[in-house]
Amino acid sequence: MGDVFAAVVGQPEAVAVLRRAASAGRPGGAPASAMTHAWLFTGPPGSGRSDAARAFAAALQCDRGGCGECPSCHTVLAGTHADVRFVVPEGLSIGVEQMRALVLRSQGAPSSGRWQVLVISDADRLTEAAGNALLKAVEEPPARTVFLLCTPSTHPDDISVTIRSRCRVVTLRTPSVEAVSAALLAAGGTDEPTARWAAAAAQGHVGRARRLATDPEARATRDAVLAIPRRLTSLSACFDAAGDLVTATEKESGPELAELAAKEREELATALGAGGTGKGSASASRGSAGQLKDLEKRQKTRATRAQRDALDRALTDLAGFYRDVLAARFGAPVPAVHVDAADTVRAAAERWTPESTLRRLEAVLDCREAIGANVKPRIAVESMMLTLWHA
Repeated sequence: MGDVFAAVVGQPEAVAVLRRAASAGRPGGAPASAMTHAWLFTGPPGSGRSDAARAFAAALQCDRGGCGECPSCHTVLAGTHADVRFVVPEGLSIGVEQMRALVLRSQGAPSSGRWQVLVISDADRLTEAAGNALLKAVEEPPARTVFLLCTPSTHPDDISVTIRSRCRVVTLRTPSVEAVSAALLAAGGTDEPTARWAAAAAQGHVGRARRLATDPEARATRDAVLAIPRRLTSLSACFDAAGDLVTATEKESGPELAELAAKEREELATALGAGGTGKGSASASRGSAGQLKDLEKRQKTRATRAQRDALDRALTDLAGFYRDVLAARFGAPVPAVHVDAADTVRAAAERWTPESTLRRLEAVLDCREAIGANVKPRIAVESMMLTLWHA
């Protein structure tokens, strides 16, 4: 597998900082002052914030600073290390009860590793009460506990200034096409032309590039998105395109979510004594309705988040198309995002004025912002389609 930081693509400056901190206090390593108890990983979507935090957590627990081969590295990267907990919001937010429970567990001493590590992905989704619970722990941290928070750089104000002021900030950047392509080739399963195409089409988003390179369904969804500008020929066509886009993004993660939901229901049924015949089983069965309702609520919010994330990826592809049209219209010396749509881009650049193209691009960006503000996806997408048609 190699060094744990190999998964952090195109971030040499950040990796150097994290390596030095992981070596703090070790023989021949950096001074203890290089390490701190709270870190904030920030960067644009796809820059690898969670990958960097996970690699850093492994390096902190590893006796060799992240060798990638020892049991500590393997268990951290697999998410099974006893002293490293990963918080990933299943719904649209991270609630206060969940955060209180995690903070309470983080107060204890490490059971087997060097540190207790709490990694919070999408920390910008903390509710206000959950943020306050975390703040108290960050202000008065136990001696051997480290908090690693991840948040998009596009929304830095979503993390309270009080929490941010107590964290050391690690700023990531959008990886270059070359760096993402090299990472795809190193992972195997694809050839060089495909890796380079996927890296460019994903606009520096590492996870998106992996999906495009290996998943035919992801490529088909992208092709359908890039066909949207040609479809908008009438009012009815706008509504049809909006419905198709929303439906496609709902289906994108459907099978995976359905499989996970079925597994969770089965595990809950087992925990509640399904199939048992004793008095305890009957009592558990009578009390299962509330737990089943809670599970269904969590699954519903998880599905909502997954669908909105898939829709945002599609809108990013569409924004890239209009960006390419603007670049072609002005003859800008910049690489195209969608090189395989060059003919469509060229035809659009000849037909649309720069002003109308810019209005279309702004409509896509406004739609992303509206969905982020919890506007119903279908309403936001229909409004965008109408603007794209009229612009």
